[in-house]
Amino acid sequence: MRKFSLGFIINPIAGIGGSVALKGSDGDDIAEKALALGATAKANQRASLALSILLPYRDQITIYCANDLMGEKTAKALGFTTEVVFQTRDTEHTTAEDTENTVQALLAKNIDILLFAGGDGTARNVCKIVGDKCPVLGIPAGCKIHSGVYAVTPKAAGRVVEMMITNQLVTLTEADVMDIDESLFREGIVKAKRYGEMQIPAELRFVQAVKSGGKELDELVLQDIAAHVINEMDDDLFVIGSGSTTAFLMEELALENTLLGVDLVEQQSLLASDVTEPQLWQAIARAKSKTKTIKLVITLIGGQGHIFGRGNQQLSPRVIRAIGKENILIIATKAKLSALSSRPLIADTGDSDLDIALSGYLPVITGYNDQVLYPVASPQ
Repeated sequence: MRKFSLGFIINPIAGIGGSVALKGSDGDDIAEKALALGATAKANQRASLALSILLPYRDQITIYCANDLMGEKTAKALGFTTEVVFQTRDTEHTTAEDTENTVQALLAKNIDILLFAGGDGTARNVCKIVGDKCPVLGIPAGCKIHSGVYAVTPKAAGRVVEMMITNQLVTLTEADVMDIDESLFREGIVKAKRYGEMQIPAELRFVQAVKSGGKELDELVLQDIAAHVINEMDDDLFVIGSGSTTAFLMEELALENTLLGVDLVEQQSLLASDVTEPQLWQAIARAKSKTKTIKLVITLIGGQGHIFGRGNQQLSPRVIRAIGKENILIIATKAKLSALSSRPLIADTGDSDLDIALSGYLPVITGYNDQVLYPVASPQ
């Protein structure tokens, strides 16, 4: 009986700059800067979550991959049969060229699907070589996940592959590969561009929509939301997450805003901008020593519904736990919630116990003294 042929690629440094406010991993020196600031690589961990779903079918699968951290190490650690099709020159400093060469080698193996872990930059590298030659599916591991080729969570990626292995009907569709200019991204400017499309197995419960673009047009609603939050601001420490909705709140406060980072506000004044995870942790410790309450203001990614795990890696599990579920303020317009088509918000913190603790119905501020209860789900 023919085994299922799974192509597998990990970009080991994907998303490494997220927790230290570097907004990604693209660029020759970003990974080194991130490591110097105390960041840790998590792409292999997230890829392992996807493969863990396939453990019951381990004997039915052959995983084709690159050596060491680009796939082999994670697959072997879980006991899968592996075949290395490409050797990287430097196992600690992999490149976009390594990804592209691995894809080329995988295509020669007539794989059933290519499963890759990374961000939008990795998707671009894969798309450059694979085109429409075979189905692909991304495991979200980067800071930027604008492309529609990614599953909503690592485990969701595994479940889609599981459907294929168990011969369930899975529709094949085209999905856009999107990316933004990271040099502009670090300056707070979002400029997305379409780089192509790839074929993905479409299962709407598990595969994300392409991120919604554009700004909210109904400024009156955003003003009402901002007024509600500002009215609650007293002597507490407010952690302001990323996104256009939270940016509007900062504009209403007449404070400079890091659109794609995390800012700290106290007594309606800017305490710190674009903080890293360690800086945020220290600020929380100082606030707690003064018996202050810490409140977190976040919004969701339009079209996807993630409140944690997309572009806000500074909000680590320890930070979220220190703040407390009861002190999380989710803000969003009703139009933005309606666009989710009843799909739940997603907490993908990288800590499964915390994801479960955050799940359930949470209030979402949708106007002045106007809130709705909306479901939050842990990753599938």
